[in-house]
Amino acid sequence: MRADDPRDEPDALRAVLANVDRKPPAGWAAVRAFEAAHAIELPEPFRGFLASVSDGCPAGPPAYGLSGLGALTGPEADATLARPFPLTSARFWDEETGPAKGDGTVHLGTDGCAMDWRLVVTGEHRGHVWQFTDVGAQPFGRPFGYTTAEPGFGGWLRHWAAGRDWFDAD
Repeated sequence: MRADDPRDEPDALRAVLANVDRKPPAGWAAVRAFEAAHAIELPEPFRGFLASVSDGCPAGPPAYGLSGLGALTGPEADATLARPFPLTSARFWDEETGPAKGDGTVHLGTDGCAMDWRLVVTGEHRGHVWQFTDVGAQPFGRPFGYTTAEPGFGGWLRHWAAGRDWFDAD
């Protein structure tokens, strides 16, 4: 999916969540302040979503809610947010060999049981959503397998709003 897909415009994404409880938008000043504090620029359409649609969504996605600006990183990730995201394909590991979860990503939310969703903000996979577990990580979207969804934040959001299983590919 191209970055200029009209389905990723703020009004289109707002319509996706029309009947979902969500927080008010953070505003452009807050988004720019976050970016300046972390020396990054958030990828679109997530950037515009936070600024003009919603600064988090308690109903999801994922199961335990979509993070707002205040929860995008944590102490362990703040120092590594601007580092390039190191992965280019699905990878499995044990606790000693896995990359730091914060490297080049922001936390979108969790499905519980060590299943976290993160948006890549640096590196080759910038703009893609990845699922991290305690034993590995994999990119989300049709080009990577596992799902029929479009890649990126907009595809991930629409897939959830349609009530589809995350891994719905045969």
